[in-house]
Amino acid sequence: MTESRRPARGKRDQSRGGDKQGAKGGPNTRPRQAGRPDPSASGVDQPRVAARDVLRAVRERDAYANLVLPGLLRDRKMDGRDAALATELAYGACRAQGLLDAVIASGAGRPIDEIDGPLLDVLRLGTYQLLRTRVAPHAAVATSVDLVRSEFGGGKAGFVNAVLRRVAEKSEEQWVSELAPDASSDPVGHLAFEYAHPVWIAQAFADALGPDAGEIERVLAADDARPSVHLVARPGEISAEELALVTGGEIGPYSPYAVHLDGGDPGQLDAVREGLAGVQDEGSQLVARALALAPLLGADGGRWLDLCAGPGGKAALLGALADIEGARLDAVEPAEHRADLVRKTTKGLPVDVHVADGRDPGLAPGFDRVLVDAPCTGLGALRRRPEARWRRQPTDVAALVKLQRELLASAISLVRPGGVVLYSTCSPHLSETVGVVADAVRRHGVVALDTRELVPGVPELGDGPGVQLWPHRHGTDAMFMAALRKPE
Repeated sequence: MTESRRPARGKRDQSRGGDKQGAKGGPNTRPRQAGRPDPSASGVDQPRVAARDVLRAVRERDAYANLVLPGLLRDRKMDGRDAALATELAYGACRAQGLLDAVIASGAGRPIDEIDGPLLDVLRLGTYQLLRTRVAPHAAVATSVDLVRSEFGGGKAGFVNAVLRRVAEKSEEQWVSELAPDASSDPVGHLAFEYAHPVWIAQAFADALGPDAGEIERVLAADDARPSVHLVARPGEISAEELALVTGGEIGPYSPYAVHLDGGDPGQLDAVREGLAGVQDEGSQLVARALALAPLLGADGGRWLDLCAGPGGKAALLGALADIEGARLDAVEPAEHRADLVRKTTKGLPVDVHVADGRDPGLAPGFDRVLVDAPCTGLGALRRRPEARWRRQPTDVAALVKLQRELLASAISLVRPGGVVLYSTCSPHLSETVGVVADAVRRHGVVALDTRELVPGVPELGDGPGVQLWPHRHGTDAMFMAALRKPE
């Protein structure tokens, strides 16, 4: 199964009413764990049952689709074509939720919040198949109706059948033309609808592109595409060439540790299970490597720090590089369960994990290299977190920026004179990137280095001194990084 080119999001038709069911469901709906098959659906297409259960977990429990689905597939012993179909439908429907809801509301003649939650899950699943896959329309409708009938009976199945038949009357392009804002008067709004992004996120991307804002359609299209899996070869354990050979992947273009896979469950790979490799976007690998490459004033004393270490991906790569250089890494994480993940990921490496708040970790100053991979909106990794774009709000930014500034100030106080702090976020939002860095330069007197020199071989990095990676240019998440030196 393959997705078509475009999703979208648009206005909801609230002009007509109907029998209100309620977003949380009526008396026939009750929470059910996503990992447990629905006995009533035993005769229904199982990949679609799995996809529906993921959508239900996301809606009912605010679960993360990319955490729910792999375990669900393992529990139900689904692999091959069935697993691939369930994955595409679950992730695709989460990613395109804005488009799907706009079309469903129009087809149903009622607002989304007046449709039963469990019915909405199935409608999203069916609408996604109709608009964005090659599934035959009759199959998309029939399997959706069967899902509802197996759980709720014929009455609600009839409602789903009627809505999906209306959806099937138009193609995705026709729905976009009908529901999207006018491209001439609101170009960003139109593209946001067309490529299934909230308008405020599309505008944040355009702002970050600056003079290159004409690339906004390419950014949104790349951000809406299904990403490949990126692996990191653990330095000192396995080379990227060896990892590519044993996994059937391709060596990444920029990080010397990166291998790309077309798909599949990387947790089932021997190299990952044995700790020789991990799952990590190539952009994140470049962040860790940039800190290790940053030029210091004076000798490297071997004290490195990851101030925001959980869940441990960058800490593991930094720990491996520190091991090669004879250095030792301190890793700080405030949440105990995430600190446990860091310990597990860095086992056997010269890494000391501290459960502490990075704003005041209680560590002695004098570190040579400090990474601040700050908590952020995550707008740069939306393609890997299918439901995230519909959860984040513009009001989230201010509190995160305050935290980012405090963490960066703490890092500057902990680094030695002549040492380097590398600030990074998985977000291109200007308030979280150049705004935070400019504030640190002004308040703390640190010197911004040309970070482009720390990612050798990576093209299209703009005017500097910070580095902004983009999925449409580099095939990575939209990572930002800036290297700051503390004056002697």
